[in-house]
Amino acid sequence: MRDKNAMRIAALRAAFPSTIPIMAGFLFLGMTYGVYMVQSGLRFWYPMLTSLTVFGGSLEFVIVSLLQGAFNPLQALMMTLMIQARHLFYGVSMLDKYRGTGLKKLYMIFGLCDETFSVNCTAEIPPHVDRGWFMFFVTLLDQFYWFAGATLGALFGMLIRFNTRGLDFSMTALFVVIFMEQWKKDRQHISALIGLALPALCLLLFGAERFLLPSMAAILVALALLEKPIERKGGDVA
Repeated sequence: MRDKNAMRIAALRAAFPSTIPIMAGFLFLGMTYGVYMVQSGLRFWYPMLTSLTVFGGSLEFVIVSLLQGAFNPLQALMMTLMIQARHLFYGVSMLDKYRGTGLKKLYMIFGLCDETFSVNCTAEIPPHVDRGWFMFFVTLLDQFYWFAGATLGALFGMLIRFNTRGLDFSMTALFVVIFMEQWKKDRQHISALIGLALPALCLLLFGAERFLLPSMAAILVALALLEKPIERKGGDVA
């Protein structure tokens, strides 16, 4: 038992530094979300609950309008699939990494988000650290940061009143920062250019409301076909 606890502590210590940039972003964005939700007229416990059960980032900002609109579960389902469809492709690419991690895999599947995916795909895990526990703690810490930020924002939102217009753009800003960080880390930029060019093309072909799923499918096919050339140039397909 002592050895298992030591293994978990070692994994937590190794995982925490990799999540510090995400902590800074998630605490601020979570507070933004909490304030936005409370200022929109919802109870303070709504952002707390959604950050624990939904944990969908940009989807949680959309939930505000869904909760305030007419009851339409089909619309909510389709909106969720459209916004979160990219996680289908994240999940496929993480199958090998999550293999052999036991029951921890169930939570890691639930808690997979853009930032967690980025860390678990690119982090250099020390040889003495258990891979499964490392990825588990990255997932857990990232969700905790979001929950803490959303909770603080909800409490803060009850005390102040101001114009919240533009707060929902904060998630887009975070994605831009993550993209820039990945651009600087990679020695090649083929995968990044694919990620820019194909969605732009699909946007022109299918329009703003229908381009997401075709974009994800096109990116997946392109990366699968170009896997070997990208690896030869020292990149990471994931």
